[in-house]
Amino acid sequence: MTDKKTLFIDGKEVEFTDEPNLLEVIRKAGMNVPTFCYRPDLTTYGACRMCVVEIEGRGIQSSCTMPPEQGIKVHLNTEKTRRIRKTVLELLLANHDRNCLTCEKSGDCELQKYAEEYGINKIRYAEKDEYLPIDSSSPSIVRDPNKCILCGACVRACREFQGHSVLDFANRGSKTIVQPMNGRPLGQVDCVNCGQCVAVCPTGALTIKSQMDDVWKCITNPQMKVAAHIAPSVRVALGEMFGLEPGENSIGKINAALRRIGFDLVFDTNFGADLTIMEEATEFIERLKSGKNLPLFTSCCPAWVKYLEMMHPDMLKHLSSCKSPMSMQSPILADLIPKTFGITRENLTIVAVMPCTAKKYEALRPELSHNGRQDTDFVLTTKELGKMIKSAGIDFKSLEPEQADSPFGEYTGAGTIFGASGGVAEAAVRTAYEFATGEVLQNVDIKELRGTTNRCKDVEIDIKGTKVIVRVVSTLKEAEKSLKEIKSGKARFQLLEVMACPGGCINGGGQPSSFDNTKIKAERAKGLYKEDEQLSIRKSHMNPSIQKLYQEFLEYPNSHKAHELLHTAYVDRFKNSYKDI
Repeated sequence: MTDKKTLFIDGKEVEFTDEPNLLEVIRKAGMNVPTFCYRPDLTTYGACRMCVVEIEGRGIQSSCTMPPEQGIKVHLNTEKTRRIRKTVLELLLANHDRNCLTCEKSGDCELQKYAEEYGINKIRYAEKDEYLPIDSSSPSIVRDPNKCILCGACVRACREFQGHSVLDFANRGSKTIVQPMNGRPLGQVDCVNCGQCVAVCPTGALTIKSQMDDVWKCITNPQMKVAAHIAPSVRVALGEMFGLEPGENSIGKINAALRRIGFDLVFDTNFGADLTIMEEATEFIERLKSGKNLPLFTSCCPAWVKYLEMMHPDMLKHLSSCKSPMSMQSPILADLIPKTFGITRENLTIVAVMPCTAKKYEALRPELSHNGRQDTDFVLTTKELGKMIKSAGIDFKSLEPEQADSPFGEYTGAGTIFGASGGVAEAAVRTAYEFATGEVLQNVDIKELRGTTNRCKDVEIDIKGTKVIVRVVSTLKEAEKSLKEIKSGKARFQLLEVMACPGGCINGGGQPSSFDNTKIKAERAKGLYKEDEQLSIRKSHMNPSIQKLYQEFLEYPNSHKAHELLHTAYVDRFKNSYKDI
């Protein structure tokens, strides 16, 4: 047995094990130092110098770049460390757009928070007098270079999660900025709209392109009927904005809040997830039987779809033709709500509440519209809905839970787990097994497909003697490795689930962000699997409302009617590289 390793923080003996740096030891001990550039799931950068500590005999050190060592004596708040941090903050604020009252990140900005904590109410340095233009060309993200503090987190997130370098440093010295390649607008480069850059940005330099005002206009229009449907992972994250614990399922409160805001109809996108499985599982079985275009790629993640269209259009034949749950549910609502309530489509607004900034891009795809009208009129992220609830003066925590409206609010456990990496594949296997064999799958928990830290998992499934290998990956950087395997003829898997965000939709670019999303996304995933276990029906094809929809409207999975409403086609964007929606 090895001796325990300890060091001293402000006189307190603290044990450490395999922490990668001193900053993690400090946080593990229940203490803290500020930082802008450090994120546990990204490489260490050490640029901001906010996390400095003073070590006896060694002087000032950056805690995020220094490994913990036996016996060292660390001091967090000496006169020197506080002076350095305060100076850093003043310099950043001197070069920063200070219109905090109108900033999208006001109240959620780390620079604003630390300036308050360190009592900075006067800046000794002159404010800059030149401002760069704001880039709102992307359908998902707004880039304000005047609020960038050059922490580099967005650059690393894009490169390390997605294998891209959409954003990078340009120029030198005082002219250094972070921008898309060649200074082009964000909407004209190969950005997949995943929003991970937004998730790690500590200021208002990268924010979600909001549609809150558009939705409010529809809600306050007495001639308009407004319907919402809520994605699986929103229920285990939105509560964090109101003091609930990560992973706590607040779907009942969300339903109630939407009605208080003024939504006329509230549904659950889990219904659309069940619908997706009906179509995708059928498609998978057909491909297995024919042996054509395997492996089958899941198509729920719009960032992944766009990545394939831009980078690997030759692989589009592998991509499932199924729309995502959002884009399946919206046209069903657009078709059936007007008939049910005797209104026209023009007087119906469909709002999808999603964890994902790329869903804003997806809603604008021409393939996902009918008669010149988008199937999904607006997409609100989890954060946007949280802000709407706050602005409506609703006490979220005190709300009594309410059920979604029927029939498009009825769902199974399989629909719920869509929000976590591995969930789509697990839900598909539950149904594909029973479709293929005609037998009941006794154990529906395929836990080997789960997990938020391992970004690539291969699991062998036995479908009554037929061995099927399912691969689950999260991040496009990991997906690229799988594509290379396929092209080299080395791939052994028949089904590939891809989610662009680390850990899946629970960690989407539109979710409430936190310093350590590693722990939070694990709790959110637990929340989804907990609901799955608690539901009486855990297989998509057993959803009574889904069965009724097919009997009365869609006929059967992959029918002509189902293809009209629930399937789509893809575009080769490689030739036309940056001409986007």
